Amino acid sequence: MKRSGGRAGSATGASRAVLFAVVALLGTACGEAPDAVAAKREAELVITHARVITVDDAFTIADTVVVDEGRIAAVGGPELLERWTAPEVLDLEGRALMPGFVDAHIHIRGTARRHVALAGTSSIAELQARVEARARALGPGEWITGYGWSEDELADGRKPDRRDLDAVAPDNPVVLTRAGGHSAVANSRALLLGEIDAATDDPDGGVIERDAQGVPTGVIRERQDLLTRLVPAATEAELEESLVEALEALLPLGITSIVDAAKQPEDWPRWVKVYAQHRGELPRAAVQMLWPGAEAMAALREQDPADEHLRLGPIKVFADGGFTGPAAFTTEPYVGQGDYRGYLTRPEPELVALLDEIHDAGWQMGVHAIGDAAIEIVAQTLAEVLERNPRENHRHYLNHFSMRPTDATMDLMAQHGIAITQQPNFTYTLEGRYVANLDGWRLEHNNPVRSPMEHGIHVALSSDILPIGPLVGLYGAVTRKGMSGRVFAEEEAITMPEAIRAYTRDAAWITFEEDEKGSIEVGKLADMIELSEDLLTIPPERIMDVQVLRTWLGGRLVHARD
Repeated sequence: MKRSGGRAGSATGASRAVLFAVVALLGTACGEAPDAVAAKREAELVITHARVITVDDAFTIADTVVVDEGRIAAVGGPELLERWTAPEVLDLEGRALMPGFVDAHIHIRGTARRHVALAGTSSIAELQARVEARARALGPGEWITGYGWSEDELADGRKPDRRDLDAVAPDNPVVLTRAGGHSAVANSRALLLGEIDAATDDPDGGVIERDAQGVPTGVIRERQDLLTRLVPAATEAELEESLVEALEALLPLGITSIVDAAKQPEDWPRWVKVYAQHRGELPRAAVQMLWPGAEAMAALREQDPADEHLRLGPIKVFADGGFTGPAAFTTEPYVGQGDYRGYLTRPEPELVALLDEIHDAGWQMGVHAIGDAAIEIVAQTLAEVLERNPRENHRHYLNHFSMRPTDATMDLMAQHGIAITQQPNFTYTLEGRYVANLDGWRLEHNNPVRSPMEHGIHVALSSDILPIGPLVGLYGAVTRKGMSGRVFAEEEAITMPEAIRAYTRDAAWITFEEDEKGSIEVGKLADMIELSEDLLTIPPERIMDVQVLRTWLGGRLVHARD
């Protein structure tokens, strides 16, 4: 049976999982094969004397895990050491072992040599230094691009502007995208090439920020493509090499599976090639595509490996913008911005028609909806689509869900099985944007987690690259604290077990793979991480200090901290 948004897992993997599960039922309560009692069985790896956070239905804590053929062969107590042997028996000395994180909404891409990494920059001077160094390396006239700055992390307390960039790269066009991807800053040379000046009207779906004299500051919200379209394309070799590096960088963070969002159809062959060349070395990935039409998606499906390593994921649809602009579509105006409420990325009738088309073509959807007005429109539209054309186990979901909508909207979503991929890390890293643009109840309840769960909505946690590290998301989910330490609507907090489950097994549900991964149970893929401390027992303030010591993918060690 075909599953929405792509095929089910490979027949080999699914059959093996069923086989292991049957063996578990026939064996002991630990889940070992029946002949293991009579004589020791040979496995690939045994990890013992660990605090194993299994994330099974009962959230069982075990001691020992046996891995064979890349999957969990047994889980239980230290008595398993009397029944299993392996070339490597690893003693964790009481440290925590848990399933690898499944990031259900993330952006990973290859970049050109003109690209400057700006994540973690703490001042405009530091940002300038990185741009200046790249300008020297490239020479005059070459475009410089970058990603990852945030005014909330800059000691200057403001956005960089064109003058900051002109000072260090006057002879290079520069465009630097803000963390989150919903705005960018450019220098004067780039604005000139893009024919953007004081007389330029705001583009459809975007805003050109201006100073008191009406002159563009260099910051463009949502429509930075007016400039990025002018940047020469990277070579395929650059994109492939940097894509591998970006994927490998997830393993030290404990991320063993991802849903990569918003790719174009022309990107898909690159992913297929990279995963064929690095099989078993990179996090498992489901790749979301922007909708090119039913015929084009059918052609892409013919190239889909649809195995345990790589598959086509849900279709990505944008309903509105984000808060870094801000451009999210809200029911009430933003603070201090007159009647401005953000906007939909396309007229509502076009959005409704698009959601109808994708659903009717049989694909699963992940719809970007951040503002409460956008959330209510998308939820209502999906409910109407499902009533018109019911489809069992469709698993459509909303990405972000940054503003809490009405209880009636959440009830409607639960009734129709519409899920959420939520980013509790936003409460921490985007605190400044929320405080600047929202107020009252809607500010306090940013990025709700508890209330959707209580309404019966399936909630998966993810990062969306702000930042990628799952530990920030866990911290935000259980503390509801921003970077300043302020607590937002404490009643929206969830427990650590709930947060871990939402970042592992419940996230695997988004791609129909909850029976394949996301927990340490017999028959599942042996995707696991060893932590320096136990997330279930440490004070919440220490969550972000925990280190991922080792990461296994299918029982293969793919990361070990020095």
